[in-house]
Amino acid sequence: MSETLEQYYQALGISKNVYEFCQAMEKDLAPRFQGFDQVAEYNQLKVIRAMQEHKVSDYHFSDSTGYGYNDSGRDTLEAVYASVFHTEDALVRPHITCGTHALTIALSGNLRPGDELLSPVGKPYDTLEGIIGIRPQKGSLAEYGITYRQVDLLPDGEFDYEGIRNALNPRTKLVTIQRSKGYQPRRTLSVKRIGELIAFIKSIRPDVICMVDNCYGEFVETIEPTDVGADLCVGSLIKNPGGGLAPIGGYIVGKKEYVENAAYRLTAPGLGKEVGASLGVNRSFFQGLFLAPQVVNGALKGAVFAANIYEKLGFECVPDASESRHDIIQAVVFNHPEHVIEFCKGIQAAAPVDSHVTPEPWAMPGYDCDVIMAAGAFISGSSIELSADAPIKPPYSVYFQGGLTWHHAKFGIMMSLQKLAEAGLVTL
Repeated sequence: MSETLEQYYQALGISKNVYEFCQAMEKDLAPRFQGFDQVAEYNQLKVIRAMQEHKVSDYHFSDSTGYGYNDSGRDTLEAVYASVFHTEDALVRPHITCGTHALTIALSGNLRPGDELLSPVGKPYDTLEGIIGIRPQKGSLAEYGITYRQVDLLPDGEFDYEGIRNALNPRTKLVTIQRSKGYQPRRTLSVKRIGELIAFIKSIRPDVICMVDNCYGEFVETIEPTDVGADLCVGSLIKNPGGGLAPIGGYIVGKKEYVENAAYRLTAPGLGKEVGASLGVNRSFFQGLFLAPQVVNGALKGAVFAANIYEKLGFECVPDASESRHDIIQAVVFNHPEHVIEFCKGIQAAAPVDSHVTPEPWAMPGYDCDVIMAAGAFISGSSIELSADAPIKPPYSVYFQGGLTWHHAKFGIMMSLQKLAEAGLVTL
């Protein structure tokens, strides 16, 4: 006789109380989930149309080696990305190791000594501090005579338009806008708000390059920052657009001149996009992009599920349980390190890979404190897969994201709650 759904969860370590609590929550969220399904359907059709437009065929999945000259699969993939993001050009390569690397290439390719970089949305993600030179680091932009200016958001989370106006000066060459919150308590920026910010900046300095760090935001809405005026948009393929299949890589899309500048920095001046073997990853890149809208859909459902559960238990959630969504990240503010650690243990225990491993805080490169990371992923470091991470410092917030399927994301949240309940840190 086959097991019931509840029995299966119990066999995997979920108690009756946790199961019933979570099942009731899922039922209440059905109308919200339907809205996510509609966005995913729109984006699915957008990707299919781009692939059909560029006549993607099985020969595009072939690999290339050496210089990678005449790699039609690589070139067609980049044309597809440009169509999906409605841009003039795209750079999509396995040689881009991560989102931080993609941002570094875009910045280094388009900034020159004497230029100034402006962030109008506060401090960038931790790993960008060393790139910019906020934290002294060999090879930083600061070492090349590129200065940095920052305008923090107002206390209510709105843009400080007057401060931005004052910060823009003749040396301002590029404005970097981080869509997702990173480890900051602020709200993630919607595409609409990003468009409003870009329009304001362009009204003062139309020649300034506006670049958006789009990590964790792709396919969450029906439009992307490049639809509202962004000159460049940058992201990682082991996040949303890789669909869980891309084994490595990043993308840079936008105006042809700026993408070319980035390509010359990625390879070498005079070579740019002409070189770079695909080494057999084209199929994964194409198929991952095809699956990405549905994968993002599952991750969004998991994030909202988590927010509703933990908010009901009395914890602050960012975004809160009812807010609109503009990336896949869900932050839960626990205010105690032991809560963070038990949450991460639950995410790890729910993984298909390395579920037997216990995550521990450690001194991870690029951060100023110990960080705990939970991820039993098929692709190392893939944060579109079920994962959670947190800096071990006040206010002791954990950041949950991913899940290649909604049901896996659901199981991960249930297991995180189970671990907290077993440790006596929450009461249902």
